[in-house]
Amino acid sequence: MVETAPRLPDGTPFPTVFYLTCPRAAAAVGTLEASGMMRTMTQRLAHDADLSAAYRSAHQDYLAARERIEKVPEIAAVSAGGMPDRVKCLHVLVAHSLAEGEGVNPLGDEALAALPAWWSAGSCVSS
Repeated sequence: MVETAPRLPDGTPFPTVFYLTCPRAAAAVGTLEASGMMRTMTQRLAHDADLSAAYRSAHQDYLAARERIEKVPEIAAVSAGGMPDRVKCLHVLVAHSLAEGEGVNPLGDEALAALPAWWSAGSCVSS
């Protein structure tokens, strides 16, 4: 997982800060996405007030994490992954959970818990 600046090299604002960089982790998350998990999570957000509130809090945490790197007024209220109202990218949510720790992003935590042990095959980077 890496944390990136919220502006592209040409100065264009870019809201995504946390990225999964391990190909095995990214592939495993892609399998979850293909399973329909994002659709199910989005449906649950519409019907579960506690989950919705916790996900909105994750959105606020994401915004605060980005602002610690750089304030970008053009995207001040825009986080990533579909937060705070829907689930658009599990890769972002899992990376957020890995970066900020368990309990910050409930849906990122849930997706992370559903993944196989991608780390068991060793390092994700070549030496």
